[in-house]
Amino acid sequence: MTIELNVPGVDGLTEAVGVLREWQHEGAPTQLHPGDVGWFWRAGAEATAAAVRTWSRSGRILAVGLLDGPDLLRLTTAPDARQDEELARQLVADVTDPARGVLPEGRVNIEAPPNTLFPDLLGAEHGWPLDDPWTPLRRDLTAPVRPPDLRIEEVGPAQAHAFAALLGAAFEGSRFTADSWHRTASGVPFADARCLLAYDDGGDAVAAVTVWSAGPGRPGILEPMGVHRDHRRRGHGEQITLAAASTLRDLGASSALVATPSSNKAAVATYESAGFKRHPETRDRYRAA
Repeated sequence: MTIELNVPGVDGLTEAVGVLREWQHEGAPTQLHPGDVGWFWRAGAEATAAAVRTWSRSGRILAVGLLDGPDLLRLTTAPDARQDEELARQLVADVTDPARGVLPEGRVNIEAPPNTLFPDLLGAEHGWPLDDPWTPLRRDLTAPVRPPDLRIEEVGPAQAHAFAALLGAAFEGSRFTADSWHRTASGVPFADARCLLAYDDGGDAVAAVTVWSAGPGRPGILEPMGVHRDHRRRGHGEQITLAAASTLRDLGASSALVATPSSNKAAVATYESAGFKRHPETRDRYRAA
């Protein structure tokens, strides 16, 4: 049966997010999460729809991809389709041919669950090498999380400017604005999300995080987490991460997940200080320019 590649459009985003939510489960490899689509929604619903790709057979979505930038495809498949050869070969054909409208010519990266057929074929049959390693980290949320020492405030419309300002001070080149927050909050995935700000004893906002649940009993993610550049090396990253984990637990998440480049040893140490455990490193596949 034919596997169809689609750009779902705004009306199709709810279904795409829904299947991503269903595919999240404990023990699954690092994969595209509804929260990744939710965070992209800061660009607006139309831009998000234009960045999503789905692959379906007989009306059932088997794979979902997000163009997280023009040269990076983040992709995952249904759990029972990880070794589906027909799907894997169709994915390979679509991502390697710029005319298919998935990835352009030149240097591109693909993030896909490790130890599955699709990225293995890219390497074995098309020579796509492995890129620099990332470290996934996980915190189990079965037990209560230690309360953070900082004051934590949930962000609503009134705090959108403060949240945007904090991200601007945490990430160089950030274009996130109050309007970006409102667009993010309007997205389908935001029903399972919370934005948090942490304040020090002087009342200054020092750290921010957004957490995304995929529903009760499923893993949630942190995306993004940042500390104000003027307030670093004071443990604020650990504190906002504890708040994030606690919030995900309140939302019913079974665990909290995050991933960071392995070269960012400070970030890895921050998450570990908040009770996250390292998992085996993962690597994108890439095609050289």
